[in-house]
Amino acid sequence: MVTKRGELRIHLGAAPGVGKTFAMLGEARRRLDRGTDVVVGVVETHGRERTASLLEGLEVIPRRRVEHGASALEEMDLDAVLARNAEVVLVDELAHTNAPGSRNAKRWQDVEEMLDAGIDVISTVNVQHMESLGDVVHRITGARQRETVPDEVVRGAEQLELVDITPEALRRRLAHGNVYAAEKVDAALANYFQVPNLIALRELALLWVADEVDVALRRHRTDKKITDVWETRERVVVALTGGPESETVLRRATRIAKRAGQADLLAVHVLRGDGLVGAPIGATMAMRRLAEGVGATFHTAVGDGGADAVTTALLDFARGVNATQLVLGTSRRSRLARLFDPGIGARVVQESGPIDVHMVTHDSAGRALRLPVLRGGLPASRQSAGWVLAVLGPAVATLAGVLLRDVIGLSTDVVLFFLAAVVVAIVGGLGPALLAALLGGFGLNFFLTPPLYSLSINETGNLITVVTMLVVAVLVALVVDRAARRAEQAARARAEAALLASFARTVLTRTDPLPRLLEKVREAFGLRCAALLERAGDRTDLPGRAGWHLVAVSGPPDCLRPDEADVDVEVEPGLHLVGTGRSLPAADRRLLETVGGQALLALRSQRAAAEAESARHRAEVNETRGALLSAVGHDLRSPLTSIKAAAGSLRDPLLRLSGTDRAELLATVEESADRLTGLVDNLLDSSRLAAGAVHPLLAPIGYGEVAVRALDGVENAARVRVEIDEALPDVVADVGLLERVVANVVDNALRHGAGAPVALRASAHADRVELRVVDGGPGVPRHSRDGLFAAFQRLGDRDAAPGVGLGLSVARGLTTVMGGTLSAEDTPGGGLTVVVSMPSAGAVAEPEVIG
Repeated sequence: MVTKRGELRIHLGAAPGVGKTFAMLGEARRRLDRGTDVVVGVVETHGRERTASLLEGLEVIPRRRVEHGASALEEMDLDAVLARNAEVVLVDELAHTNAPGSRNAKRWQDVEEMLDAGIDVISTVNVQHMESLGDVVHRITGARQRETVPDEVVRGAEQLELVDITPEALRRRLAHGNVYAAEKVDAALANYFQVPNLIALRELALLWVADEVDVALRRHRTDKKITDVWETRERVVVALTGGPESETVLRRATRIAKRAGQADLLAVHVLRGDGLVGAPIGATMAMRRLAEGVGATFHTAVGDGGADAVTTALLDFARGVNATQLVLGTSRRSRLARLFDPGIGARVVQESGPIDVHMVTHDSAGRALRLPVLRGGLPASRQSAGWVLAVLGPAVATLAGVLLRDVIGLSTDVVLFFLAAVVVAIVGGLGPALLAALLGGFGLNFFLTPPLYSLSINETGNLITVVTMLVVAVLVALVVDRAARRAEQAARARAEAALLASFARTVLTRTDPLPRLLEKVREAFGLRCAALLERAGDRTDLPGRAGWHLVAVSGPPDCLRPDEADVDVEVEPGLHLVGTGRSLPAADRRLLETVGGQALLALRSQRAAAEAESARHRAEVNETRGALLSAVGHDLRSPLTSIKAAAGSLRDPLLRLSGTDRAELLATVEESADRLTGLVDNLLDSSRLAAGAVHPLLAPIGYGEVAVRALDGVENAARVRVEIDEALPDVVADVGLLERVVANVVDNALRHGAGAPVALRASAHADRVELRVVDGGPGVPRHSRDGLFAAFQRLGDRDAAPGVGLGLSVARGLTTVMGGTLSAEDTPGGGLTVVVSMPSAGAVAEPEVIG
């Protein structure tokens, strides 16, 4: 009897502590309440009381002890589990590596044996342990995962449940001691459990599960033969022909996919099954490289026949992958060819159903908007065809009349010549129509009108017929010529409107529109150079200069004076829009004058923005100067008053002071002098940083040594606890500057920490070593973090607070100069933590994350 294989259910999490084991135990208790035989093979509670409480009432298989060197390890007893032969077994941490000497090297291999024995298994795993994601997780977190599980094992699970929690909630859970022991919390928060890391890991887990759900959906659609598009996920299919437009179409599809929220992008090339038409040699490999270059997958499909089969194959592929959008290029065929066959694009649009179709106009891709040239009525190609028809049409009508003389009469001959003249007028216009009418009149009179082979006309009616034919031909030709002119003028008007709209959009949407506007002018009018010149004497900011000043230019700057230009448009007195390369007709000059007005608007807008920026800078300087005078005045006055009062008391001969009193007064003088020294040092450092005059002398130094030196000069240093592990690597920094940074940050924490104790803690992460100054004070709102490091910024802008607000500003500047970073974050439980991150002087052991 063949044993039915058991089912595997996996709880997947983004990181340790999200609640995978808790969810697994909750599922076990629900099954136990339903009467299912459930046992615990192995569950790791990691000392979490709430998790351990869920084990009560569940049968736990005793673990086996494995001797390994001088220590004894406990592992799941696989033989006991198999012998127990329960319906469901709980196996925590699927990626776990078994102790040496075990039957299997990995715990997931133990699970495979249980499944083969017909036992259902519920297990847990973190996304960081997925074999295919190891390198990605390492780049994100800096932690190399030594325990992994093959993706196929997880994909083979009958049920996959994502256990999700927000990064902020996970960090709170960690800070409350619900994940790791208290001594590990700070290092975990500072390294692996940083918010950006958790966001990235969460996205990996969500996307991995979404991909598996998508695979299951595709399997279901295939099994049930469902061809309707289910818009569960944005998928963009781009059709590539291998022609010159392929790159343009693919890049457009890439932008569409990104705007749709990082949708899947699939490139497909449809091969003709008849082999008559195909892509150029080597085009398939080129298309594959293009697709891979933009992150798309490349596919080929085969159509069984002609163009209809290509359309069918393309739509079948799009529906098969459940695509929501289809991108393809417009046809390269001529308009005449499209009159007889609308092409693949038109058929795809008609038959696409719920799939959105984007047609990319690749012929004009990458080109600027150009104006059509006004011509006299019909284009030259039609006029040439008209002259040919003017000769052939009457000749064919004459030949038909001569050969069919016994069958048709003169009235029919006249109709034939009328038809030839009208066709020539429609095709070629006035000149060919006149020629056709004259030749037709001659042929009708000479060959078909009695007396034959003579130019004389016996009957007045025949003369009227010939003259009428000439008049009709001329009138039709005039109508056709006028219609062609109106169509040409309408096309030009549309092009001018589109061009002016494009120019206006450039002026209104760009912060520096002049260069782009001139580039569009140069491309639209076919100029080699387009420039805006201003007479230097008219500029108030260029006193004493003569000649012309180049405001902006597109192309080679070979036109520096209006009289040297091929095109010169005066925008206003002293301001000219010029161009070189060719002269412009009057119609284009009128349009260029309008563009000149837009250039003037752009120039004025640009200068107004520059003036506004200059005014804003002056206002900031004045505000900074006022803040500096206010802060420095307060902070200078207080210590100077103390020094003066103490010195006066010491010098007063009438005042008898004891030794203790004299010592206190001298201490007051020293303390006030120290405050003045710190103030002056901060001001000087701020000035040196602004001038770029700080040059650090980098050398290895330990945070512990720096902290001791920094605290020597800090007031109320007794409230600071130093909890720095001496085994941490040294950092590369300037010893004096780093000491100033730490002193300023600690002093800020003591001043604004509402009397709460301050702790100094350090941890290593990847190639950085971080020092965290932690206080339990009121903290700083998230939206105020950036202003925290601005010069002359004090908490809440309280004037009564001591200090000029330069401490953190100087600290960040000095840290940046040394190649480090200074940032602020919330202290779990309340308060502010300032993080000093510096490069490590040596290799940092990669942390291993458990859970």
